[in-house]
Amino acid sequence: MKSAPSVFHPLARLLHWGMAVLILAMLFIGVSMVGDLSPRHTLFIQLHKATGLTLLVLVLIRIGVRLSVPHPPLPRDIPALQRLAAGASHLLLYGLMLGMPLLGWAMQSAGGYPLPLQLPAIAPHDLRLYSILRQAHGALGYLLFATILLHLGAALMHALVRRDGVLRTMWPTPAPRPDQRR
Repeated sequence: MKSAPSVFHPLARLLHWGMAVLILAMLFIGVSMVGDLSPRHTLFIQLHKATGLTLLVLVLIRIGVRLSVPHPPLPRDIPALQRLAAGASHLLLYGLMLGMPLLGWAMQSAGGYPLPLQLPAIAPHDLRLYSILRQAHGALGYLLFATILLHLGAALMHALVRRDGVLRTMWPTPAPRPDQRR
């Protein structure tokens, strides 16, 4: 039987860090465009839509990689409740990374706005639905930001408190974890 890898696959790491940068940019662009009615507003909207579509494609690839390529296990001494929390937070992150662009697409469809790349509408043109979807998109954006902060906090806890090498498994140029060195 083949043993589990000590680090994430290079494609998984590339997707992780590339998407992290794009998601943070997307969150800041989203907040900026809501409060900015200057001439930059149109540019912010175009950037937001293009980045959202890019993230939708990347998260689909990332889910495929996650399901098809083995990844390193958590250290054996992590308590069951923390393992459950880690799994749940990752599911939430993946759900939000997939759901946010789809929600934005549906919102734009319901509002009757032009879609990038002449994509088809995925929701009927309905201004009440647009309003609901817009509120949901904003609220889930804040949830995504909070979940990212939780994820970052957990990574820092592994790196600085536990010092168990978990962060190194996803670092762009990882070293083997201390518990997996021979």
